[in-house]
Amino acid sequence: MALPQKHFKRGSTKPELPDDGVLRYFTMAFCPFSHRIRLMLAVKQIPHHTIYVDLIDKPEWYKDYSPLGKVPAVQLTNEKDQPTLVESMVIAEYLDEQYPEPRQLFPSDPLKKAQDKILIERFAPVVSAIYPVLTCNPNAPADAIKNFEAALGVFEEELEKRGTPYFSGQDIGIVDYMIWPWFERFPSMKINSQYELDEKRFGKLLKWRDLVAQDEAVKKTALDLQLHAEFQKSKTLGKPQYDIAFKNIA
Repeated sequence: MALPQKHFKRGSTKPELPDDGVLRYFTMAFCPFSHRIRLMLAVKQIPHHTIYVDLIDKPEWYKDYSPLGKVPAVQLTNEKDQPTLVESMVIAEYLDEQYPEPRQLFPSDPLKKAQDKILIERFAPVVSAIYPVLTCNPNAPADAIKNFEAALGVFEEELEKRGTPYFSGQDIGIVDYMIWPWFERFPSMKINSQYELDEKRFGKLLKWRDLVAQDEAVKKTALDLQLHAEFQKSKTLGKPQYDIAFKNIA
């Protein structure tokens, strides 16, 4: 059953979802945290129904699935009482364990797994620093870019330290997928604010970005750069246009 390509808003009728045991994935098209789970679903080739939610004007019925109104959320309709999981890392780890094929993305070694989860957590300062700039906030702190580059430097150094094409080794893995959504969005800053990553300072990360961009799951879940820029611009006006994501869909 095909659901409409739109973000459900306050006052919208609750969509009719088939009781077929297929995962229900609640998302916002431009949310990078939701993008993490979109990548997991693509990599694992997990059947799912996608329901888009307007985060500014949430539909009343959404609290039935996500009491805190967060995305991403995944409802496990094949489990007793059909529980819903929230928080991107919680969902990602669950999906990796529950769907080990075609391969697991978290390291099997407990120490390596813990270290990768710590590295993913260290991406939080990158997100915090760049968010005002990425969203074209005219009140962004003057040192936002400086703080962003300092936080991102940790990942440039980590790639050099690991000495592998991907953060996860010779093959793409969980760290790569969990930080990728922001790297898809960073280039939109060149359109809105003429900023781009310095090739000398972030040479390894830029090489990594080009490599990850060729991954099948990444290509399958990608949104056009111009759409990202248009969406971020709409946020500046205080009226996020979520459905911009579907403007090129016939």
